[in-house]
Amino acid sequence: MTQQQQTLSSTAATNRYRRLPAATADSTLARLMLAFLATAGLFYVNIMPALVSGLIEGRGFSAREAGIIGSCNVYGAAVGAFIAIFLVKKIPWKTASASLLLLLISIDLSSMLLDNPLPMMLLRAVHGLTGGLLVGIAFAVMARCGQVHKAFGMLLLVQFGLGGLGVMLLPPLVPLYGSWVLFMALIAFSLTALLMLAFLPAYPLVPTDPTKAKAAIQYRPLLAAILAIFMFQAANMALYAYIIELGEQAGLNLAVISPALGVSAWLGLLGSVLVIWLSTRLGRALPVFISIIITAIATYALHYSASASIFWLANLAVGVTWAFSIAYLLGVCAEFDKAGQMAALGGFASKMGLASGPLFAALIIDGGSYSGLINIAVVLLVLAAIVALYPCRLLDKAA
Repeated sequence: MTQQQQTLSSTAATNRYRRLPAATADSTLARLMLAFLATAGLFYVNIMPALVSGLIEGRGFSAREAGIIGSCNVYGAAVGAFIAIFLVKKIPWKTASASLLLLLISIDLSSMLLDNPLPMMLLRAVHGLTGGLLVGIAFAVMARCGQVHKAFGMLLLVQFGLGGLGVMLLPPLVPLYGSWVLFMALIAFSLTALLMLAFLPAYPLVPTDPTKAKAAIQYRPLLAAILAIFMFQAANMALYAYIIELGEQAGLNLAVISPALGVSAWLGLLGSVLVIWLSTRLGRALPVFISIIITAIATYALHYSASASIFWLANLAVGVTWAFSIAYLLGVCAEFDKAGQMAALGGFASKMGLASGPLFAALIIDGGSYSGLINIAVVLLVLAAIVALYPCRLLDKAA
């Protein structure tokens, strides 16, 4: 199928699916609905501390089992995102997105019935695969928007805003009602994204010369951006997945920890808004480097989590800089290819990092000290900041 045929096929499928007026393609409303679509496939990452803690408290799983379940979910998403790289030019994205959302809902319903770690690992891996496909498709569509950094800034705005509500409200509900409330939250989000899908415009694939498109991609800086994303996400998620347990081990209780995580996620809104406002006014290299270094400093401060004020301040700082940095890094990948394949590749790197962090943490902590994990995370963040300079400076010079 040629690109022109694919465009016509996608448009026809869109028209069959949608009979309601669509938002303008590059409007704030369209970016918001695309952000919900992309978040639906990976919302469990934004409530990962609640998910891990809920499986421990509500299902009686060990810390290691709960962490591995979380990693299986995200590794599945990484596989799905990788597959999406090869599909985004060949499938009607709206029809595929609707099907994937319905499948996610059915898997989350099934997850409520399982209380054995191994079947749960397998089912959540399938859930991740499905969600990863959805996110990869959504990322590819976002790359077709104008001002792509604003689109990814909106994505992080939604993820951190609603993720903040999740980590603040869900952990206290698990002891009262059981871990099923975690999966109900995921189902509610998928249903919302499914409703919004009907109002999104077609975003057809713009026909291009394949030879020229291939020559335009600079793979060395792209690989550097992908490596930076992987290290950044792995370092952050290794600690974030266990941040509730880390705080409790330091002597804090949920009355301190949950609000800190919720407010820090909401402050991630500030990082997202800054990306939308700044876009490329100050370039990419300076904002990204400073932001990741601040993340590393705040992460190191978690050594002193026995102090509630330091725990709060460290999480607040990471909340802002995490959203800010990853929005820029994903945007950098998207700028290498407007068809969306490189955006999907950036999404794959992000999910590999998000999956590897909790798995690595699960294998080395096992109820022990978190000091070594904090130190390793700091080193990875500093390396990510250095590696990210290359692709960011290259794009800044070309602007």
